Amino acid sequence: MTTPSVHRPASRLGAEAVTIGYGSDPVVRDLTLDVPDGMITTIIGPNGCGKSTLLRTMARMLKPTTGRVRLDGESVHATATREVSRHLCLLPQHPVAPEGLVVRDLVTRGRHPHQRWFRQWSPQDEEAVDRALELTHIADLRDRRLDQLSGGQRQRAWIAMTLAQDTEIMLLDEPTTYLDLAHQVEVLDLVLHLNRERGRTVAMVLHDLNLAARYSDLVVVMKDGAVLARGKPHEVFTPGTLAEVFGLHADVLTDPRTGLPIVVPVNSSSAPTGSRPGAAAGALRAP
Repeated sequence: MTTPSVHRPASRLGAEAVTIGYGSDPVVRDLTLDVPDGMITTIIGPNGCGKSTLLRTMARMLKPTTGRVRLDGESVHATATREVSRHLCLLPQHPVAPEGLVVRDLVTRGRHPHQRWFRQWSPQDEEAVDRALELTHIADLRDRRLDQLSGGQRQRAWIAMTLAQDTEIMLLDEPTTYLDLAHQVEVLDLVLHLNRERGRTVAMVLHDLNLAARYSDLVVVMKDGAVLARGKPHEVFTPGTLAEVFGLHADVLTDPRTGLPIVVPVNSSSAPTGSRPGAAAGALRAP
């Protein structure tokens, strides 16, 4: 498959020939990827291809065995955690909070990288927390315990904590997890707003291919720990790419309103010859 050519602007964050994992079968192999400044980059690929591992390594949570992750020209692993956290935040796939924690206390943790012994809690911190609660529509839940919330409400609380951190670069690992379709669109509309109106650089992992097509400036396709393709949504979402990466036979249509691709599944490559579901509609989630 030919990788579409794209313009690669100067990038503050990037992985340079990183290999992640030990032994003869690493999770990510010799991967180089720039995260373009001021754009939304979405990483897609089948389960186990290394998407989340790459994002966690970029966020300094994992260390590559070879290569490096660069932030403003320096290795993130040679930079103090607090310093990295003032410029870059990560929403992990399965975050865990202490038992009994209430929503507001969780969101205030996003301000920790900005604290110093000579600068404690400030009106600016309070404003950032209140703004994050309002943007995620959970201000009325600020005094509720996390373990009393629905899965979708908890996810929005974690997103609020990430927003409160107020970094220029946001790494989001499946930010729509546990959310119904309406709330998925709401969250991604918020991500789009933060990018377009506030200049945030975003790199995220999504499983829903149609949402990835709708909300991405750049789509990166991974398989078996490597980048197989990258480009604009209409360059990447092709029947050939979907068959090669996901083992999926699909039609790719054009949305008449946006001009963006819409993926309509036909069947998987493992389905018996001639089998075809009678109704293939709705959002498609990658295997």
